[in-house]
Amino acid sequence: MKISSIANQITPSLTRELYNKAQEYDDVIDLTLGDPDIQPSEIIKNAAIESIKKGKTRYSVNAGLIELRTSIANQFKKEYGIHIDADENVIVTVGGMEALFLSLKCIIDEGDEVIIPAPYYVNYVQMVKMCGGIPIIVNTDEENSFAITAQLIEPYITDRTVAIIINSPSNPTGQILSVDILDEIARLANKYDLSVISDEVYKTLIYNGFKHNSIINSPNMKEKTIIIDSLSKRFAMTGYRIGYAIAPKEMIANMTKMQENVAACVSLPSQYAAIAAIENCLDDEIISNIFEERCKIMYDEIINIKKLKCRLPKATFYLFVNIKDTGLNSMEFAYRLLECEHVAVAPGITYGEKYDSYIRIACTLDKKILKKAGSKISHFVNEL
Repeated sequence: MKISSIANQITPSLTRELYNKAQEYDDVIDLTLGDPDIQPSEIIKNAAIESIKKGKTRYSVNAGLIELRTSIANQFKKEYGIHIDADENVIVTVGGMEALFLSLKCIIDEGDEVIIPAPYYVNYVQMVKMCGGIPIIVNTDEENSFAITAQLIEPYITDRTVAIIINSPSNPTGQILSVDILDEIARLANKYDLSVISDEVYKTLIYNGFKHNSIINSPNMKEKTIIIDSLSKRFAMTGYRIGYAIAPKEMIANMTKMQENVAACVSLPSQYAAIAAIENCLDDEIISNIFEERCKIMYDEIINIKKLKCRLPKATFYLFVNIKDTGLNSMEFAYRLLECEHVAVAPGITYGEKYDSYIRIACTLDKKILKKAGSKISHFVNEL
């Protein structure tokens, strides 16, 4: 059977590889995936159950229920101060990942280039390749808090560049881009007529008084920005697979055509659960406070381990840990830690070739378990 060259280019993520390997252990502490152990509100669960009981289990229009898109548009106006049309500027997708894929598919022609700051969410690179594009990686440094800047990006722009992907708050670093940095990236987008895909999935998991900023609020960016968002982290609804994109009318119309041919629409019970979440469960501090405490607990464990270094994240529920002084690369560290201590973490090379001296820890489990994981990591490192 013939397999396409694009399919052959795509490889399973190393995060998933470690996750799959971890399933071989009965007592593993799995800190690989960004999949919280927190349950959604009963309001959300009941909305999904009631939709099933009432037979609301058929198709919706391809772009998603207008009631849900209206809820998204109204909440967007409250949070961003920008009016958008629920019917023209919003599409509901199977998670934020499908929103990202559809947006790239609508932008990229064969050989087009997309700029991706690193460390990056691994699916950015894979999806660009799946769409026939060329990912152009721009590395950042820990010394500068892994912050991408216009000065770093501009030398990589060519006549084949069509878009820049930004992720703030960032997976895996927890970095938040400032208004000044976003305005400078917006200047590039306007100068070179580029689209900006802004992944804002972690916008509500922000700590220590920091604030989320969006490039859509930068000058002349409403018609150049595609915002990717999701209910997965905000409402602990990862398995419901509800994401959405907010974009100019022409982009949403074309994404909707793609959606018809990829997934038709999002599961109807999940859409009704999403309406309930947005309309009734917007107390973001409940979930963000849990993850802030967990990140601080794990951070305190890590910084007391000789040979490991770590910054307290401004956002998300990840720690990006420098393991350089152990003498191990990220794959060696991750596999040996799993084998010796039954603790699973993600190797840093997953997030870019430059980051082979890092690991990512997802603080998605109860704080007692995180403390136990910290002790096991300490024992592992001290035995090296």
